[in-house]
Amino acid sequence: MELCQWWRHIVVFLLHAWISSCFAQTTLPVRSSPTPTPQTAERPETLKFRLSGFPRKHNEGRIEVFYKGEWGTICDDDFSLANAHVLCRQLGFVSATGWTHSAKYGKGTGKIWLDNVQCSGSERSVSVCKSRGWGNSDCTHDEDAGVICKDERLPGYVDSNVIEVQVDENRVEEVRLRPVLTIATKRMPVTEGVVEVKNKDGWAKICDNGWTPKNSRVVCGMMGFPHEKKVNKNFYKHLRKRSAVPKSKVKVTTPRQEPKAKAITKTSTKSKPGKSAAAKRLYAERQKNNFLVHSVACLGTEVHLAACPLEFNNGNATESCPGGMPAVVSCVPGPLYAQSTAMRKKLKMQSTIRLKGGAKYGEGRVEVLKGSEWGTICDDHWNLLSASVVCRELGFGTAKEALTGARMGQGLGPIHMSEVQCTGHERSLWNCRYKNITAEDCKHSEDASVRCNVPYMGFEKTVRLSGGRSQYEGRVEVRVGQRWGSVCSEGWTTKEAMVACRQLGLGFSMHAITETWYWDSSNVTEMVMSGVKCTGDEMSLSQCQHHRTVNCQKAAARFSAGVICSETASDLVLNAPLVQQTTYIEDRPLHMLYCAAEEDCLSKSAAGASWPYGHRRLLRFSSQIHNIGRADFRPKAGRHSWVWHACHGHYHSMDIFTHYDLMSANGTKVAEGHKASFCLEDTDCDEGVSKRYECANFGEQGITVGCWDLYRHDIDCQWIDITDVKPGNYILQVVINPNYEVAESDFTNNAMKCNCKYDGHRIWVHNCHIGDAFSEEAEKKFEKYPGQLNNQIS
Repeated sequence: MELCQWWRHIVVFLLHAWISSCFAQTTLPVRSSPTPTPQTAERPETLKFRLSGFPRKHNEGRIEVFYKGEWGTICDDDFSLANAHVLCRQLGFVSATGWTHSAKYGKGTGKIWLDNVQCSGSERSVSVCKSRGWGNSDCTHDEDAGVICKDERLPGYVDSNVIEVQVDENRVEEVRLRPVLTIATKRMPVTEGVVEVKNKDGWAKICDNGWTPKNSRVVCGMMGFPHEKKVNKNFYKHLRKRSAVPKSKVKVTTPRQEPKAKAITKTSTKSKPGKSAAAKRLYAERQKNNFLVHSVACLGTEVHLAACPLEFNNGNATESCPGGMPAVVSCVPGPLYAQSTAMRKKLKMQSTIRLKGGAKYGEGRVEVLKGSEWGTICDDHWNLLSASVVCRELGFGTAKEALTGARMGQGLGPIHMSEVQCTGHERSLWNCRYKNITAEDCKHSEDASVRCNVPYMGFEKTVRLSGGRSQYEGRVEVRVGQRWGSVCSEGWTTKEAMVACRQLGLGFSMHAITETWYWDSSNVTEMVMSGVKCTGDEMSLSQCQHHRTVNCQKAAARFSAGVICSETASDLVLNAPLVQQTTYIEDRPLHMLYCAAEEDCLSKSAAGASWPYGHRRLLRFSSQIHNIGRADFRPKAGRHSWVWHACHGHYHSMDIFTHYDLMSANGTKVAEGHKASFCLEDTDCDEGVSKRYECANFGEQGITVGCWDLYRHDIDCQWIDITDVKPGNYILQVVINPNYEVAESDFTNNAMKCNCKYDGHRIWVHNCHIGDAFSEEAEKKFEKYPGQLNNQIS
């Protein structure tokens, strides 16, 4: 019996010792301890991500992960859009638009690193999502998952397919300016305020001790502003003094002190309410003591605050900003965002650089003016530093992305610069180092583009789409007063729809809808806006002309204005040199022009001619129309509404496709021709691009990206009837898609002009160019003097 009790004591003792050791092992890591040195700290696992497979675009593909020295794939079991969101962000894109299964982009090789991945969508890394664990999978490469990312980069990411990710708890993801003055919160954009950074725990502040103008320059660049300016220190010092002792801390201890306390209160109420509110707010911010960063040391060329050396506060520190206050920054807006006309005039810049082909302000293909001709930049060595110089020069902030490979469409004409290398301090791209190049060195398929940081204006909050089948389509509704309402579709064209899609942040308008009866009408609102007329360049519909009071003839819900938006659009341009090379005069007998007369391709005087005798004098030329955009050019009308023309034996898919005009020096039209789209098809394409459209056998019509449609000089209606034109100097003008029936990313390059001289027998044509190819000064000279400049005879 005693022996049993002795063994019982031993077992209890051992069990107690074992439990104690277990608790010691599990609780030891969470005890307060000094920050480990770099030698002893365990570094987080560095992951790399890339998109692979074929065929694919740059923002889609099979997702591959580099882990423990080896590339591998992810199985599609339990895969979701939330998973794709996390992976796309790790690849440097803002979000995902879709995902693929069953090895759509081809089968990978090596490891299948992850299986049954289940993310919520908000995770910082796929490594923290639920899964079977690294390398634990029952899949084959026939089940490799792929992602389709939105074609927009996160701030600070370079345009690389391989992104290295090291999960850092203190990573600064976002930065914002929070205005202190109440009145400033009502103005857009916010140009001055307290700098706040976002990390895993929310928003926090930066201590202003040691804050420099270089730090402000970086913050302003992120906010979309080209320059910083000095903050009114005296104003904020005054606020600081006012906020040092708040009214709530004034103690009333005796009746004798009551009048004094009232006097203090009375005095404080006499101060300006804006400053008083600002003082309270600044005091509240200081009391929160949530300073995440206490030291910033930017060079001023960084595109993101996260790229600057930062020192983060130690959680055990007794005072996170000794003697300081929240860092405040004041920025200078660019001309587009200046709040007064005087500022706009003061900030107006010479236009020696421009962006083309972008859906939003602050993005596009970079073009520079050299001499009097615009040209593009080759993407060799193109990076964020050089792109940021472009953005600031244009009145925006720093660059979000430096894009290569003609991502914003291919340009035309010369390529002026290559291997551009900027330090980031230059005021103009021309101050950077670069090389002059020849046509052999670079092609337009290598044109450089940018996406710039632009100020937040909040325009997307004042418009919405309803009733559509996706986020990209629906009836347009706006904020007028305190209510939402629809827009009258009378006069609603592609230009107005372009502004609506830009305001929504949904890219370009593919279609301007004037009857929306086929969309869901369960929540249709009354019309609150009519008579909308835009130039197409506005940032919001409110900036367009519109009626003060609603006046709509067709006020029924089915006539509400609608849009179908798209991230990409086509861009048609005419081959100007070919027009110049192929122009000639033909006297064509009337008996050969019956079909042309039926299609209204002759001047009005032809109706009074002695048919079939006599002739018409025709100015003939070839048209080669290229699609240099990022989407195919398709007729607005569907096949069911195409018109059959028995005379020519083909269908017309557009009423008017081009306008041909001969004008006098003062712009008066002296002769005209118009061409219905006989048939839009791919006559030929760039190397590596396949034809998709042809007219034979009632085929689909259109022009593929990278292809062109050729209308030879010897086909019907490919002319201007100049029978009644007198000898003289004229301007030949050709305009593609003149009625804006089909959306394009750039309408300014749809017109082509030539100088021409007609002596009554022969025609001289020279200096043919796209409408926006020359500087404004050169274009003015062209229009003032269209006379003969050389002896070229076509």
